[in-house]
Amino acid sequence: MFQDTITLKNRHLKFVKTVSNSGIIYGLKSKNGFATSRSTQFEDDDGNPIRMICFWAEKVLAQSCAQDEWKEYIVTEIPLAEFMENWCIGMANDGLVIGTQFDQNLFGHEVEPLDLILELTAELKSNGKDLTFKKFNEIDDLEKHIKEITE
Repeated sequence: MFQDTITLKNRHLKFVKTVSNSGIIYGLKSKNGFATSRSTQFEDDDGNPIRMICFWAEKVLAQSCAQDEWKEYIVTEIPLAEFMENWCIGMANDGLVIGTQFDQNLFGHEVEPLDLILELTAELKSNGKDLTFKKFNEIDDLEKHIKEITE
């Protein structure tokens, strides 16, 4: 079953809006770590699919994916500020990508972690929201740092 790219992108845009409003992201975690998959869009230098960690904006959507190979996983909350400054930057450094809003058939949007930070900062700023970070003074500071890295 092929999911339309526009549908996946729209679910991703909803993800960005929802987590920007709630300040919470959900992942699936087991004793072995967070739920991972292989990218269908990004490859390493050898042509192998890059590892991807999946995240959701709603707890119920994350829970619905805790089946089959992820049946032992439990839904875990991650504060948005921590996700942006630790998870996204760390995943970028580790060469991983992020999957958002995956469904029970494991169809979802794939995005580079630093690109996701820029999407989230744009959404937060458009709504006049700021977050409290540990490593950055404010959202503009994080955004400036990411833009310097990506240029």
